[in-house]
Amino acid sequence: MKRIDLRKSKDLFADLKTHIDDAKIGEVLVILFEIGDFSNVEKSYKFVYDNECKLLNSLKFNQSDWTIVIKKDTL
Repeated sequence: MKRIDLRKSKDLFADLKTHIDDAKIGEVLVILFEIGDFSNVEKSYKFVYDNECKLLNSLKFNQSDWTIVIKKDTL
């Protein structure tokens, strides 16, 4: 399991893609990012699915941050 803090990321989805690509098959990633206008939360679900990962959990961490837990399924 790897914890990834993307709260200061300038390009959330490009950085997330890099971490997903670097992860091993079956590895679980806990990703923390800023909510912003909430659209990133909704976009993250589709992004995870499109990058062949399974969304295990999604929750509000505090007033401004969100956490998703994903598992890399395939190459």
